[in-house]
Amino acid sequence: MTIQTTNWHDKAKSVTLPSRPFIDGAYVDARTNETFDCIFPGDGRLLVKVASCGQDDVDAAVKSGRAAFESGAWSRMPPIERKRILMRFSELILANRDELALLETLNVGKPIANSYNGDVPSAANCIAWYAEAIDKVYGEVAATSHDMTTLIVREPLGVVAAVVPWNYPLSMAAWKLGPALATGNSVVLKPAEQSPFTALKIAELAFEAGIPKGVLNVVPGLGHIAGKALGLHMDVDCVGFTGSTEVGGYFMQYSGQSNIKRIGLELGGKSPQVVLADCDDLDFAAQTIAAGIFGNSGQVCNAGSRLIVEDKIKDKLLEKIMAHATALTPGDPLSPETKLGSIVTEEQMMRVLGYIDAGRADGAKVVAGGRRVRSETGGFFIEPTVFDSVANNMKIAQEEIFGPVLSTITVRDFDEAMTVANDTIYGLAAGVWTGSVKNAHRAAKTIRAGVVWVNCFDRGLFSVPFGGFKQSGFGRDKSLHAMDKYSDLKAIWFAH
Repeated sequence: MTIQTTNWHDKAKSVTLPSRPFIDGAYVDARTNETFDCIFPGDGRLLVKVASCGQDDVDAAVKSGRAAFESGAWSRMPPIERKRILMRFSELILANRDELALLETLNVGKPIANSYNGDVPSAANCIAWYAEAIDKVYGEVAATSHDMTTLIVREPLGVVAAVVPWNYPLSMAAWKLGPALATGNSVVLKPAEQSPFTALKIAELAFEAGIPKGVLNVVPGLGHIAGKALGLHMDVDCVGFTGSTEVGGYFMQYSGQSNIKRIGLELGGKSPQVVLADCDDLDFAAQTIAAGIFGNSGQVCNAGSRLIVEDKIKDKLLEKIMAHATALTPGDPLSPETKLGSIVTEEQMMRVLGYIDAGRADGAKVVAGGRRVRSETGGFFIEPTVFDSVANNMKIAQEEIFGPVLSTITVRDFDEAMTVANDTIYGLAAGVWTGSVKNAHRAAKTIRAGVVWVNCFDRGLFSVPFGGFKQSGFGRDKSLHAMDKYSDLKAIWFAH
């Protein structure tokens, strides 16, 4: 059966929804009696109650991870063997593609086609990429005196806490697991409480692939309980976090309050799409800009949420973007035909609608969308929304909305465009649209962001690092640079 011929509603009725933590190689009962509800955003119904891990569960997971690390079963395993096992892990993710895609969509409400064709193969490819990198990362021999030989070697940190968001639960887990496991660490993975299913499932697959017990533990739970417990834990050596800037600040505090653990942060964004008057393909720009803000219902950290456009072409470009927005209709996440799914929770939907109301109140003009739709289903859906007449000091231009909302800001020239683009606390990503090589280079060097796309948007490869400047965080996911977060350098001097 193909994705098009599969009845995903029928499959949803029979799929097993994992709801217990995975610790020391097995699903176990949580030590608390607390649970949280997992809701299907497509219709608002309760799917299952999931164990909400507390301090004791986190302690058990960290203890298991530490024991595995100190045993050397994984940390000192020959690199070629770690590579073989991680490749098998990648293969098992693909072999369970249907189930993982369904779990992802049930948790998040994204279209099943996106989960099946995007999230699952991307996660598998990430694990495979880092598996292939294991035996291609070398130490160094330093230039020292003739009677000395000095080695510089990389060593794993120990126990890594990976705390991941709800918008791309499986992909973001893989972005942390790939480099952390490849470098020989044990990992305690805490998925967002909105989306624990795929994290819990892949722990089982990792164990099946041959990753020793304790090397990967998963603790579902609330951020202010389980996440905080990991951040403050004295036996956690590193936290890799993707999420909001606010919560990233908490993890910085937790590090200082505990054992000065290493922190890597991939945080929020308010990414500009700068369209200069010399852009020579407004049709492609409009199509790509629409995809860059409405994809995943705008629930993307690097979503191109600020359209900064020169006044000479603003009306023409905006008309084209509006056409894409009005043609994109939210639909049933479990239908293979759906291009735009739901908002993850009712709370997040109301938050986004609150921003839309704030934009109107501040004097911005809604020119497309702006409403909740499909309310009769019980699900959480918002139309793709486009604002015009936005000033960069408005709330909708400065704060991360995390929804399908585009704010259009008109500028007079290149210099004003650059000033507006950088007038934000964030610096995760940016897009620049121009037909001038000179302007492309000037803009790419001027904009303060970790990623700048020129005449494209949201392109990525595992060989290319991803991360932000300013309050969008520090440290990098993807590429060999991500392995820096999860390893440390040791200098070894031999006198002879």
